[in-house]
Amino acid sequence: MREFAVPPVVTIGDTANLTDPVWDNAESAPGTVQFARRTSAGWVDVTCAEFRDEVVALARGLVAAGIEPGDRVGLMSKTRYEWTLVDYAIWSVGAVTVPIYETSSAEQVGWILSDSGAVACVVETNTHALAVAGAAPDLEKVWQIEVGDLDALRERGAAVDPAEIELRRRATKADDIATIIYTSGTTGRPKGCTLTHRNMYADIANAIPGLPNIFQEGASTLLFLPLAHSFARLIQIGVVAGRAKMGHTADIKNLVAELQSFRPTFVLSVPRVFEKVYNTAKQRAHADGKGKIFDQAEEVAVAYSEGLDKPGGPGLSVRLQHALFDRLVYGKLRAALGGQCREAISGGAPLGTRLAHFFRGIGVTVYEGYGLTETSPAVAVNLQNGIRIGTVGRPLPGVTVRIADDGEILIKGDLIFDRYWNNEEATAEVLDEDRWFHSGDIGELDGDGYLAITGRKKEIIVTAGGKNVAPALLEDRLRAHPLVSQTVVVGDRQPFIAALVTIDEEAWPKWLAGAGHPETAAIADMCDDQKLRAEIQGAVDEANKAVSHAEAIKEFRILPRDFTEATGELTPSLKVKRNVVHKTYAAEIADIYGD
Repeated sequence: MREFAVPPVVTIGDTANLTDPVWDNAESAPGTVQFARRTSAGWVDVTCAEFRDEVVALARGLVAAGIEPGDRVGLMSKTRYEWTLVDYAIWSVGAVTVPIYETSSAEQVGWILSDSGAVACVVETNTHALAVAGAAPDLEKVWQIEVGDLDALRERGAAVDPAEIELRRRATKADDIATIIYTSGTTGRPKGCTLTHRNMYADIANAIPGLPNIFQEGASTLLFLPLAHSFARLIQIGVVAGRAKMGHTADIKNLVAELQSFRPTFVLSVPRVFEKVYNTAKQRAHADGKGKIFDQAEEVAVAYSEGLDKPGGPGLSVRLQHALFDRLVYGKLRAALGGQCREAISGGAPLGTRLAHFFRGIGVTVYEGYGLTETSPAVAVNLQNGIRIGTVGRPLPGVTVRIADDGEILIKGDLIFDRYWNNEEATAEVLDEDRWFHSGDIGELDGDGYLAITGRKKEIIVTAGGKNVAPALLEDRLRAHPLVSQTVVVGDRQPFIAALVTIDEEAWPKWLAGAGHPETAAIADMCDDQKLRAEIQGAVDEANKAVSHAEAIKEFRILPRDFTEATGELTPSLKVKRNVVHKTYAAEIADIYGD
C-alpha cells in the first residue's frame, strides 16, 4: 500500500459558499471583465459588477416564483452564458442546481427530475420544454431561455427586496448541498451525486495557486464542453474565483472559427478533441503533399518536449530545428486555437504520452488531470511547477491518495462528495466508514507522489490464460492513428486479446482518395477491404509495441459505423459505454473467437 498526501493551502470556512467570489469580485474589481457574451454583433463584455447585478436580478425572480432554500432546480441547456447565470442565481437563493445534459433522453430527464424531487426546471429550447413537461411529480415550474422566460422572471423579481437575496446567500453554509450531478455512467441508471459548496470550493481554491497562468486576470478561455459535466463546471467556478474571462459556445462544428474569434489564452477539453486536432492536421498535411514536413515537425516537437524534462534542456540541434518548424508548422497549429493559446487542461480520459509531448512541443502545454464527479471532480493535476508527462500529476493540496493492495485508487479530503441522493446502498459501496472514496480506478504512485492511471477495476480483462490486461493503454495507442475514431479492446475469459475499431468519418474521404477508392465508398461496405485492413493492422502493430506478447491484440474487426451518443455507445463526455458496445456487437465478438 502506498499513500501520498498534500496539505491544503486554502481551507474553506463553515460560512463560505460558491457565490462569495461573485460578490467579492464586484466589490474589489467591479470593472474587470468576467465574461464575454456571444451576440449577433460579436462578443460583448460582462464586468464583475454587471454579472453580480444580473445574478441578483434573476435570483429575485426565483424568490418571487416561490423557490425556497434547499429546493432542487433542474437546468437543461447547451453551454451558454445563461447556464452560468442561472447556476449562480440558484445558489444565491440557497437552492440546489440539478444539471441535465441537453442530449438526455426523455427517460433520463424524467428519472433525474423525479429522483431529485425538482420543483422547477430551466430549459433552453421548446424541445427541452416538451421533454420535461409532466416528467416529474414535484415539477411545478418550467422556464425556457429561448422564449424570454428569464426576462420575465427578472421583471417579476423587481418587487422582491434585494436584501432578501443577501439574507438567503448569507444563510447558505459550506456544508449545504450546491448541486446534484447525475453521473451519466457507462452502466446502469444514473446516480445523483450530491456535492456541497465546501466540496467544490475546496477543490478549486486549492487548484488555483498551482495554475496561476490560467486562473488570473488577463487569462481567458472559451468553454465548449457541456456545463452539465463536473469538469466544465469546475472551470466555471475557477474562472469566477480567479477573475479570468470566459466565453461560452456549443458550436462544436465551427469550433476553430469560434476559437479564432475569441482568442483564448487557455482551453479545456477531453483527450478526444486533442486527438482530433492532431489527426486532422496530420491528415491534411499528408493530403496536401506536406506529410514529410509534418512528420519531421512532429518528431522534433516530441523530442523538444522530452528534452525539457532533462538536465540542460533540449540539445542545440533540436532547438534549431524547433525554431524552424515553429515558423513553418507550429504557429499554424496554434493559430487554429486562436493564436494566443499557450495552455490547456485535459481530463475525463487518459491523454497519450506522445500526444502530450507533441502539444507541449508546439507551444501548448496540456495539464493532464484526474478526477470523478464524486471528487468535485479534480483529484490530481500536473501543475505549472510540477509536470510529469505520462502521469496525471500529484494530488491537489488538501487531497490524500492511497493505492490499495489490489491497485485501486482511494481518495480522501474535503472534495469527496456527500452521498448519492436517495441511494444509501450505492453510497456505502464507494465510501467506507473512514470516508475514503473507492474510485474503481487502478493506478500507481511514484516516489514523488505523481499518480498514473492504469485502468478501471471493472474493465480489467482476464484472459483464459489468466493474464490481466488493462485495455486503456492499447486503446489510447490505437486512437492515435488518424483513421481510427474509437476502439474497444475485448478478450475477457478468451484465449487472446482482440479489438473492435471504428473509422473516423472526417478522415475517411482523404484515405479513400489516397488508397485509390471511389470517394463515395461507404465505411459499412469496406470493412473487409484489404487496403483498409492493412492500414488498421499498422495501427494495431504500433499499439502492440507498448505491451507484452500475451497482452497484444491478435485480431480486430472494423465496425460499419462510429460510436455516438445518439446510438448509445458514448456518454455525453465521450466515454465509451463498454457494456453497450459488447451487447450491440456481440456477433462480431463471437465471430472473432469462433463462438
